[in-house]
Amino acid sequence: MKGLQAALLGSTGAVGQRYVSMLSAHPSIRLEVLMGGRSAGERYGKAARWLQAGGVPDEAASKKVLTSDPRNAEGCDVVFSALPAEAAAALEPKFAKSGLCVISEASAHRMDRDVPLVIPEVNPGHLALLETQKKRRGWRGSLVATPNCTATGLAMVMKPLLDDFQLDRAVVTTMQAVSGAGFPGVPSLLITENVIPYIKNEEEKVAVESKKILGTLADGGVAGSNVEVAISCNRVPVIDGHLETFYGEFAREVEPDGVKDSLSAFRGLPQKLRLPSAPERPIIVRDEPDRPQPRLDRLSGSVAGMSVVVGRVRRGLGNNSVQLTLVSHNTIRGAAGTAILTAELMEKQGHLGR
Repeated sequence: MKGLQAALLGSTGAVGQRYVSMLSAHPSIRLEVLMGGRSAGERYGKAARWLQAGGVPDEAASKKVLTSDPRNAEGCDVVFSALPAEAAAALEPKFAKSGLCVISEASAHRMDRDVPLVIPEVNPGHLALLETQKKRRGWRGSLVATPNCTATGLAMVMKPLLDDFQLDRAVVTTMQAVSGAGFPGVPSLLITENVIPYIKNEEEKVAVESKKILGTLADGGVAGSNVEVAISCNRVPVIDGHLETFYGEFAREVEPDGVKDSLSAFRGLPQKLRLPSAPERPIIVRDEPDRPQPRLDRLSGSVAGMSVVVGRVRRGLGNNSVQLTLVSHNTIRGAAGTAILTAELMEKQGHLGR
C-alpha cells in the first residue's frame, strides 16, 4: 500500500479511541487530523477520557482536536467517522460533497440505496456503487458505511453458509458487550449482575443490514438477500466481545463437519491481496465444547481481534439444520478494524486519492 493520510471524526469517543489506538501502529495509514465537538481546541491527550489499555499514543496526545469541518481534512485521503448517528446524518454528506472519502461507523446512511455497506471479505463488489453515488448526488467525494457491530460477525459466518449450502433462514440470539453502547454506556446499577433483553433498534438493524450485506447489486442499489433472519438482542456484563448463538436451516441436507470445513476455508479478497489489517483466517473454528468465549477469544486472529471465532457446531432439529456459537470483537472487527480494512481495500482498488 502507498501511504495514506487520514482524518477522524468523533475522535474522543470510545470507538474513536479504538481508531487512534489501531492507527498508531498502522504501517501505511497516518492519522493526521483529529476532530471533535465540545473538545475542539484542546490537545487530544487532555480531551479524551482514555479507555484503551495503555496510554494515549504520543503522537495523538499532542495533536489539537479540530472542529468537524471539511476544510480541516483537506489533503487527507480518507476520513473515518465514529460519530453518533444524528451528527453523522448531517456532517458526513458535507465531507463527501467537498471531495473527501468518508468511511462511516454510524447507522445514519447504512441503508441509503447508493451507499455501500461493506465487510471487505463478504461483499467487496458493492464498492462499485460509488460511481452511481457520485453521479446521483453530484459529489466529488464518496460515502461508504460499515455495518452494525453485531451484524458484522453474523454476516461473516452467514456468507460461506449461504454460498456453500444455500442458507434459507437463521434464528440468532446475541449476548452483547457493554462497550457496544459507547461511553458512558449502560449504568452500572442496570447491567451489573444482570442481562438486559432489549437494545433499542438493534434487532431491526441487524436483520435489514444482514440482508443488504449478503445481497447483490441491482439497478443502482442492492437487492437484499432472501435469507430470513429472526434475532433477539441482549446486553450482558462483558466489556468487549459479542457472543451470538446461531440456528440455521438450509435448502438441503448439511453435515456439521462440512459446515466446519466451509467456515475454516473461508477467505476473501483482503486475504488474497494480503492487506495489512486482514487476518490470515477470517473465521477460526474451535472444537472445544465450551468455546468460544468473549474473554478468551475476542482478540483471536493473526491481526488481533479481526477474526470471528466459531464453535459448538452441531446438528439442529433435522438433517438440513445446524447450530453454532460465534464471538467477534465488537469495537475491532465490528467497528474500527473493518473500517480500516475497507480503506486498505479501497486504496488497492483506486477508490481513494487526492
